[in-house]
Amino acid sequence: MESDRAGTSGEASRKGFAAADSFLVGIVGPCSSGKSTLARRLRADGYQVKEIRQEHSAVPDMWRRLTNPSILIYLDVSLEVGAAREGLTRPSSWWVDEREFRLAHAREHCDLYIDTSSLTPDEVYARARDVLGEWDSSPANGSSL
Repeated sequence: MESDRAGTSGEASRKGFAAADSFLVGIVGPCSSGKSTLARRLRADGYQVKEIRQEHSAVPDMWRRLTNPSILIYLDVSLEVGAAREGLTRPSSWWVDEREFRLAHAREHCDLYIDTSSLTPDEVYARARDVLGEWDSSPANGSSL
């Protein structure tokens, strides 16, 4: 799988944004994928960000029902790397269910997918900012080039 993708399969490509105030970045993904770290960095840049705890919900589209972000970023991490980030010797038994069922809908509808397994927090941030920067300058989003 590619390390990131943007645009065509996600919800944001079908939305228009009238004002920057209404632009909400949603971040979803499994435990230890880097959601909190990325959210902090983007908030420091002035973005409205919601960390969506979809991995703890059995409602497939909870991310949309509660947040309905302008753009949805899905951060992924391999089971092995996720376990290491948590200080575990092996992945938690419920992580497979988390990925295959609880996060599937969000993954299918994300605007940007980033596998953080082999990336530093700075690299994850840079990829997200690159896409958000393109979004900010898009005529479809109320900005001029």
